[in-house]
Amino acid sequence: MDFLSENVYIDAGFQHLCESVFVRLLQIVGTSIQVAIRRETTDINEMVERRVADNDDVISMESGSRREGFRLEGSDLDYMYWLNDHRVIFDMFQSEHYYTENKTLILFDNSESSPGFTLLELLTPTTNRKVQSACVPMNARLYISSSLYRQDIQAHPFPGSITHGPCESGEVEGIEYDFVHCFASDFWPRSASSWINRCHSWPDREVVNEIVRNGCHFVPIGHPIGLHEQEEWRISFSLAEHKLVHSMNHCQFLTYGLLKIFLKEVIDKQSEETNKLLCSYHMKTVIFWVIQQNAVPLWCSQNLLAGFWVCFKLLLKWVYEGICPNFFIPENNLFLSKVHGSAQRKLFLQLHGLYKKGLVCLLQSPSIKSYINNVLYNPRLSICTNEDRMMSECDHDKELFSEIDGNTSRSPRDLDHCIKYFHTIELMIGEPLTQYQVLMLQRSTANILQSTAFTLHNIYTNTGLNKQMYIADRMSCHMLKLAAKFGCISDMMYIAMFFCKTIRYREALYFTEMIKVKLAQPGLMYRRHVDPERYTEAVGGQSWSTKMRQAVAYDIRLNNYTCYINELTPEQQFALLDNIKLDIPLFVVLHFVEFLCYRHIDTTLAQAALEELQVLVHHDSGLFIDDVDRDISWEILGICQQMTGNLQAALHSYQQSLTQFPWNKIQNATQMRIQELHFT
Repeated sequence: MDFLSENVYIDAGFQHLCESVFVRLLQIVGTSIQVAIRRETTDINEMVERRVADNDDVISMESGSRREGFRLEGSDLDYMYWLNDHRVIFDMFQSEHYYTENKTLILFDNSESSPGFTLLELLTPTTNRKVQSACVPMNARLYISSSLYRQDIQAHPFPGSITHGPCESGEVEGIEYDFVHCFASDFWPRSASSWINRCHSWPDREVVNEIVRNGCHFVPIGHPIGLHEQEEWRISFSLAEHKLVHSMNHCQFLTYGLLKIFLKEVIDKQSEETNKLLCSYHMKTVIFWVIQQNAVPLWCSQNLLAGFWVCFKLLLKWVYEGICPNFFIPENNLFLSKVHGSAQRKLFLQLHGLYKKGLVCLLQSPSIKSYINNVLYNPRLSICTNEDRMMSECDHDKELFSEIDGNTSRSPRDLDHCIKYFHTIELMIGEPLTQYQVLMLQRSTANILQSTAFTLHNIYTNTGLNKQMYIADRMSCHMLKLAAKFGCISDMMYIAMFFCKTIRYREALYFTEMIKVKLAQPGLMYRRHVDPERYTEAVGGQSWSTKMRQAVAYDIRLNNYTCYINELTPEQQFALLDNIKLDIPLFVVLHFVEFLCYRHIDTTLAQAALEELQVLVHHDSGLFIDDVDRDISWEILGICQQMTGNLQAALHSYQQSLTQFPWNKIQNATQMRIQELHFT
């Protein structure tokens, strides 16, 4: 291996070095179990949402590195959105697959476009105003302009959001996001048919068939030097790429992770002039080609760096030639608009300089450096690559319950929609599911039961039909208690909210007291906060279902299509306009409900509950209130203060709410409450 420096052992020493880096990557990227948890919980969440979606819904899909299973520091949050009632077809024969009364058809037309790009012709009428306003006439036909659609559809959800390529980009509490609105096709493009024929050894035929069956997407960005840059759309293979990454073995996935780290910590640090020329998509493309071409005979921990080096050499070759072939459509050169001319030459010289150093160039990576040095200076160092011994039971549980929380967010719009969710989950229970997906469905069922209980109550409130109200009330109580029985500790909070809403204050307080006892347990796992030793002592070795019931608590997420607490109606209504669910810290809701109940029972205890809430909101440093939830936390404190007549304190709290990051989209409700104070 001529690329190794003289300081690296070629045989056993080289394997030792590979294993050391392998262990470090397990720590940074995750074990195979952690990665499986991330992927499978996301998959089952999207599967449920896709099946309950109505024809006129907007479909969302997480994409990018997080969907692939990465949780690297600085990883983007990427989402794709498309209209469920619009579909792209590649020829007129494919229109036979659709009932055009409820589907708008769009025709693929790449007759004047470069490989990987196309024009989209509107074939059938659309009622969507954003699509209508983006249409432009060309050659006696109507085409959807990518630039106009991108401009019209972007909602600028958070302050500072900008247009970046086809995406709407920005940053939320240090996490960058990319949202892209696109169109979907149920068919595989003929321009990518050569890829199907190349798949002899990887991926296997089952994966290939699934990828082709799932079709592709079209994102609003034209070819930079195309004839119709403002009107063209780029073919996106995001869904196919997820499937390919998921079909990698874990060593291949870790190698992909190492390439991403190497890009960020080494290549991008060479000079400001070249640090934007390469991106993680190029790294993904490299490893796809290397795996498919069988350039590495064995992908395993002892050979990890050999795989990395083959990828690096291919990248170097591409930069030298100025050609990076898209994995699905090789004629589409991903370097065409950036890596050329003097910038290309400088980038090649920098990469070649790293290449001449051999694997020692990895010492420039702060994340990897110490692990390489340990082996270089301690060749007899014992290294354990057993994943099970690296991660504790608590660490894996924390990963699992965190991912479940992040992927459980059901918002049925009405009772019929609730029933549709139940029916979907019922059907899915009979399908082959992983243990993580079963737990995910369990959590989802609890969530739907809670939404249904409040929806049912709100339907029959004030109807004057006492018998129906009584029956609905019994059913709601039963559903909430059932959800708490197989949900987690915080699910009891919904029972307390329900009793508070239905003027059964003592029953509500009974549950808040029970919740407080459970939250005081030393082994509690609240979000990602946990004492590993005490958690293991409390529930170690038990089933995940038992652990979730006895030791796990989440924040409270309100489905804004139904009312949970009357005093939060304005906040829910304004958040609903932005299609946002209210995220409220559990301990804030706890003190809020106590305050609302004690006001009717004992004013002294009501004041005590308010003081506890005030101390929490004023002084918590992130343990009980996440930064993005400070807007609603200050808001609730202000509501309580206003109810006690302390208008000055309420005004201060509302003003504080307005200064927080607008995660819950309640600024209009806050402004409305401030106006009320001025007229009080």
